[in-house]
Amino acid sequence: MVSKNKIINRDHQISNKIFDNRSLEKDYPTLIPILKGGLRVLDVGCGTGAISNGIASLVGSSGYVTGIDNTEKFIISGTESYSETKNLQLIHCDLFNYHTDEKFDLIVSARTLQWLNNPKDAILKMKELLKPGGQLSILDYNHEILEWDPQPPASMQLYYQSFLKWRADAGMNNRISDYLVDYFSEAGFIAIEAFNSDETYKKGDDNFLPRIGIWSKVANLKQVVEEGYISEELRLKAIEEYDEWVNGEAQRMTMKLKEVRGRKCDEFE
Repeated sequence: MVSKNKIINRDHQISNKIFDNRSLEKDYPTLIPILKGGLRVLDVGCGTGAISNGIASLVGSSGYVTGIDNTEKFIISGTESYSETKNLQLIHCDLFNYHTDEKFDLIVSARTLQWLNNPKDAILKMKELLKPGGQLSILDYNHEILEWDPQPPASMQLYYQSFLKWRADAGMNNRISDYLVDYFSEAGFIAIEAFNSDETYKKGDDNFLPRIGIWSKVANLKQVVEEGYISEELRLKAIEEYDEWVNGEAQRMTMKLKEVRGRKCDEFE
């Protein structure tokens, strides 16, 4: 079990490039309508800050974005990449160790709660950091209904099931997106809304190969082998055969994704 109040370190399976290739428009589009000039925003699990940078552009010079992530190399990379964005600050910090006197108008967190074994605690922590009437937006996956067309090699399907089992045994919720509305309600949020944000990548799309190829990078996670969920031989076979499939038969992949947002009650509500 991962230790309480810690985000699992994604360093072993996710590279800087994956985060750098993300954007607000492509990877968090449902958030755009609520981004207004002057907002003070906190981005939890910001990676290298690519989406944070997009948010900073929309809140303008009168607004400000703080991004936090517990993987130092992502913060170092993002700080260098977005040094000219004056209303953006990236901080190497775990959510539960993040302390500030500031209260935010909006807190966002994309694809981060999936790595936690205590997402309810994280939502309560983020609520504490909101102003009265402020909004929380969480974007995350249901990994149990990933769709491939056609099905990838059996070796990758086996690795994927082993990966999900490893995650579940570590306390992570593979269907986190389906639980978010209930978590928000239990935490006392109001005006809760859910928005479908499924990611579909089709052969011929500009980003098809890197996006569908993400599972080869995830399969670099050796903990699944070290903790006895799959053999090293099968892990390597999964990567090799999946890469061949991606560059040959693969036509489409859909990852099930949902944004849920809610508002913290005003002081007098």
